[in-house]
Amino acid sequence: MSGPEFDDERPIDPGPAWLGPKASEDDIPVTRRFGGGLTVRAVLPNAITAAALCSGLTGIRFAISAAYGHPDDWQKALLAIVFAGVLDGIDGRIARLLKAQSRFGAELDSLADSLSFGMAPALVLFLWSLQELPRFGWFASLAFAICCALRLARFNARIDEDDQPHKSAGFLTGVPAPVGAGLAFLPMYLWIATGEPVFRNPWLVAAWVAAMAFLMISNIATMSWKSIRPRRSIRLEAIALVGLVFAALLVEPFWTLTGICVVYLALMPLGIAKYAKVRRLRAGAIEAQASGPAEPLDVTSAP
Repeated sequence: MSGPEFDDERPIDPGPAWLGPKASEDDIPVTRRFGGGLTVRAVLPNAITAAALCSGLTGIRFAISAAYGHPDDWQKALLAIVFAGVLDGIDGRIARLLKAQSRFGAELDSLADSLSFGMAPALVLFLWSLQELPRFGWFASLAFAICCALRLARFNARIDEDDQPHKSAGFLTGVPAPVGAGLAFLPMYLWIATGEPVFRNPWLVAAWVAAMAFLMISNIATMSWKSIRPRRSIRLEAIALVGLVFAALLVEPFWTLTGICVVYLALMPLGIAKYAKVRRLRAGAIEAQASGPAEPLDVTSAP
């Protein structure tokens, strides 16, 4: 999801349209001339990934400060990790725009995600609430960090696989790491927004964190950006909604983040139902092919 490393006279594989080292047979390798310097195209995506990593780890620094007498830093810790998620969402798109995908970038991105959305949230939540349960709370934090790493390892292991039922239908397998981190912080959003101590209850937080850890490594089909396609007739309304959400993040960031989490969780059953429909269509297509020649059935664009 980030840019490649450059060595003199080394062919540079621009990668497929989305990620990684694998190129199609008609891709033409690009060779840099001897003696040239690094270009912005090569550096920018990886620099954004590194910035996301630094932002996520800075969230830990603010959490330590908050735990030792500066409670206002809890908000800074949250916002630092949220900002890391924003940077993580744009580095891959910039890499694709600049045609600068590489294996190095994909591995760097996964390592950064493991630290920013696995280790950092686990430590922040432990310092904020779970340390009141020294044993069970720590195991909940460990479960979240480990499940995030396992999810990213599974993702990397499948990069070069063509046979991925969820991906081929426009879905994701489980909850993505940045989204999982955002969901894990839901009790903290509510605590900051309302001031109610119940949301800081360590048993409640531990159960919630464990549930989000399970969702990250589950095989549940979740909707990706590609599967969300509003009708053209509501294009202006969609643009206005995005603008209002951005304004709400500036005015009431924690209530807005709470609302985003609630909407995402509410859409999960819809994603499961849509993928179940895709599976039924695929099963019907297989049965039709087994019974005799027929027109190919496009099951990837099912609503």
